[in-house]
Amino acid sequence: MKLFARAPRGAIRFVAGTARWVTDAEGAPVRAAAVRRENAEEYLRLSRQRDARVRLRTLVLLALGMLGLGGVMFLLIMTPRVYWYAALTAAVALLGAVGSPADRPLLDTAVSVTRAPRLTSDVVLAALSAIGVAGINQAVAKKGAKDAIRFAEPISRDGPGWRAVVDLPPGTTVDQVADRRKELASALGRPLGCVWPEGNLDVHPGRLVLWVGDEDLSRSRQAAWPLLKSGTVDLFRPIPFGTDQRGRPVVVTLMFASMVIGSIPRVGKTFAARLLLLAAALDVLAELHAYDLKGMGDFAPLEPVCHRYRAGSDDEDIAYGLADMRELAAELTRRTKVVRGLPRELCPESKITPELAARKSLRLHPIVLVVDECQRWFEHPTQGDELRGIAEDLVRRGPAAGIIAVFATQRPDSKSLPTGISGNAVLRFCLKVMGQMENDMVLGTSAYRNGIRATMFSRRDLGIGYLAGESDEPQITCTYYVDGPAASAVVARAHALREQAGTLPGSVTPVAVATVSLLDDIAAVVSTAEAMRPDRCR
Repeated sequence: MKLFARAPRGAIRFVAGTARWVTDAEGAPVRAAAVRRENAEEYLRLSRQRDARVRLRTLVLLALGMLGLGGVMFLLIMTPRVYWYAALTAAVALLGAVGSPADRPLLDTAVSVTRAPRLTSDVVLAALSAIGVAGINQAVAKKGAKDAIRFAEPISRDGPGWRAVVDLPPGTTVDQVADRRKELASALGRPLGCVWPEGNLDVHPGRLVLWVGDEDLSRSRQAAWPLLKSGTVDLFRPIPFGTDQRGRPVVVTLMFASMVIGSIPRVGKTFAARLLLLAAALDVLAELHAYDLKGMGDFAPLEPVCHRYRAGSDDEDIAYGLADMRELAAELTRRTKVVRGLPRELCPESKITPELAARKSLRLHPIVLVVDECQRWFEHPTQGDELRGIAEDLVRRGPAAGIIAVFATQRPDSKSLPTGISGNAVLRFCLKVMGQMENDMVLGTSAYRNGIRATMFSRRDLGIGYLAGESDEPQITCTYYVDGPAASAVVARAHALREQAGTLPGSVTPVAVATVSLLDDIAAVVSTAEAMRPDRCR
């Protein structure tokens, strides 16, 4: 259609061009210049040259015209009509091509519109020089940017963004750049959620790995949780937990590990804990103990598959949780004895295996305890000490016996998250926190100094944090988002799987809340005064 529309203009161009060629119009300016110079000899020579060209070109045009006319007559008389249309189409196409404007080609150029400008070495050098790091500024002033800051490898495309690996000037560390992430994003002209500076301590503290995404990580569309509509879980194997800033899957392995989750309020801590519970629910062997001490019902969809469930932190809720923790402490003792008494050929490494966990007679199935807002337990004026003691023991010895404890808090300090828990947890997930102390309480001592800083996240970075313990280095992770209705659908599927496997707990069994004191317990054991004699006590 474009060629057909441009064919008339092409015909005019063809006729006009042919006339200019026959009449030697291109030589007219030269002849006019000879006239202006009043050079008669040169003008006569040019005129004779023009006349010879016109005669020759006229003969060529006539010959071509006769040949073309003969071809048309042959086409009309000797060939089928389909060839007429083909010849006419070819002529129209040729004239349309001739009539196409130079600035409007027939086929539009394929344009790939990127969401972000290309990251170049000049852009990175200019940005690092502008963020106000003293070591960089001094080196740049002395040697120049290209000599002071070197690229360890070419800038390359890495997932939905660009990756630059930079060696900072001597004496400058990655954490100095990470502290100025906002300034770096401003210098790069990108949203804060697109700019992710990280270190590579395996090389040296000055090796900067800068990843600049096309979209803000908090606003980019994330893939659905792989287990949302189908699939089961084996807690002995990695389970999908989220994606990193490059969109690559991030997994966690809960078996033989305890976990702490910390953040400021309302940035995704509870959703991360619920995601772990949902995954555990899809393992038909797992026994779930879920405690929502915030009392908002975030874990309520999981109640049908929970062995123990409670929402709230009133005195009766605390008593319920304490009774359950006492049961878990007793269960831990029982499990250690069972494992210790197993034959070597059945349990050569004194370790629970998937085969042992599947044997109902041994009762060594995984137990998953998740406590959200755990500070409500540990800060309780009367029961806090006992709860803290049992929790610390479960974190230390529970994983080896198949008891997985996950504690989440919005106040990651030494009182809300005891060091006996934070110091022994294998897995750690830290979302946005406000200071160095909170950062290191969750991620481990010296994490802040080593450049692993959850303080750099903003409140808009929902569900985004540092996951430590699963891989060699802590990795930025955006957890999969599963809302309430979707969680209920997952639990319904888990309920059906457990019902089929015969591991459904049914209604939540009430826990008997102990009301007797230590002296009452002693009186129950020691029934006679005779038993209290000193020699008997020995």
